[in-house]
Amino acid sequence: MQLPSIAFLYEIFKKSSSIQTDTRKLKLGDIYFALKGPNFNGNTFALAALEAGASFAVVDETIPNSKAIDDRILQVVDVLTTLQDLAKHHRQQFDIPFIAITGSNGKTTTKELIAAVLSSHFKTYTTVGNLNNHIGVPLTLLSIQADAQMAVIEMGANHLHEIQSYCQYAMPNYGMITNCGKAHLEGFGSEEGVKKGKGELFDYIKEHKGAAFVMNDYDYLNNMSAGIENIITYGNTFGALQGQAQTINGLLQVVFTKGTLLDKIQTQLVGDYNLPNVLAAVCIGQYFKVPMDKIKTAIENYAPSNSRSQLTTWKNNQIILDAYNANPSSMKVAVDNFAKLAAENKIICLGGMKELGEATFNEHQALIDQLKQFIWTKVVLVGNEFKDCTHQFEYFDTVVAAKKWLNEQNFVQHTILIKGSRGIQMEQLITD
Repeated sequence: MQLPSIAFLYEIFKKSSSIQTDTRKLKLGDIYFALKGPNFNGNTFALAALEAGASFAVVDETIPNSKAIDDRILQVVDVLTTLQDLAKHHRQQFDIPFIAITGSNGKTTTKELIAAVLSSHFKTYTTVGNLNNHIGVPLTLLSIQADAQMAVIEMGANHLHEIQSYCQYAMPNYGMITNCGKAHLEGFGSEEGVKKGKGELFDYIKEHKGAAFVMNDYDYLNNMSAGIENIITYGNTFGALQGQAQTINGLLQVVFTKGTLLDKIQTQLVGDYNLPNVLAAVCIGQYFKVPMDKIKTAIENYAPSNSRSQLTTWKNNQIILDAYNANPSSMKVAVDNFAKLAAENKIICLGGMKELGEATFNEHQALIDQLKQFIWTKVVLVGNEFKDCTHQFEYFDTVVAAKKWLNEQNFVQHTILIKGSRGIQMEQLITD
């Protein structure tokens, strides 16, 4: 039958188990949304979803042979738009802080730290994993239960107007941009395009009289947040809350110098580039009056397990695994951080950076030129993005070939940095 209204669907949603877009993950009582993409059409699985236990299927095509169960098939103009409209309707039922986070680098780690701090004192719902796109954001919103006291929503984007569209249904009343760098240049066109795209969050916050948490050391974030009435600042050199980075046994320790009763926090994160992420979590925790001991404990107990700033071991070598993603900005700080790390026998394994468009060759050659400034035991480059660059380092087309070479070397007591874009899957270098 034709869906009468979003309100009608919402009543069904409140009685359902959850929302599902993948029939392989269906649970009894789920509502199945038949999304479409370039290589798949969820409508073709609508009957299978109902047979598997879905309570209803939301479709945007006529489903053959469905007469007998037509009352469980809800036809709409566009399934994705309906999913987003339902998410907005659900969002409107809450009068709690909704904190939106975007940025070129560090947004997932920052989101995890903030969620850890807020969860220590409030019932907090947040983006699971990396569900931060046009499908993931509405699914995150729809996962928020009636007992919620806080919501932390991560927003990823690779082109203009994407963040703007998420804000229309996430309706954040608090916003934070971690930074703006050379990421997704293929979609944004330039660093200025990145700032404009990420800045759509602050534009929404400003228009709706919300509050922003701003890294005060970054002049461009100060400019982008201008006009927002309520700004809470943090930073290394500037800001109401300030802290400095130290490295203790390879891990980041934050020593606070202003704006808090906290002395220091010993993290389980690698790299002083994580300093702003920790400061943001402390800043937001203090703003919402989370007790100091809970803030400290939450951050110190947070252990990355998602290939982001993760310290681990492999065959008697110490591994810095930061292989979830990479772009020119994050690569630069990762290499600089690794270069100044007090360790001997340093090996650096870098995978190609995706979505750089016409800047691909220049950015990879610039990365190689940066690597040449330091002394390494070995440098390993993986991916076609490096193929035409000038260098004398070890080079492999695929991570499989690089893994074979690495296993043959029998390195022991080395410190190895592994980083690259998600598409390269550099973590395979140390998996069995």
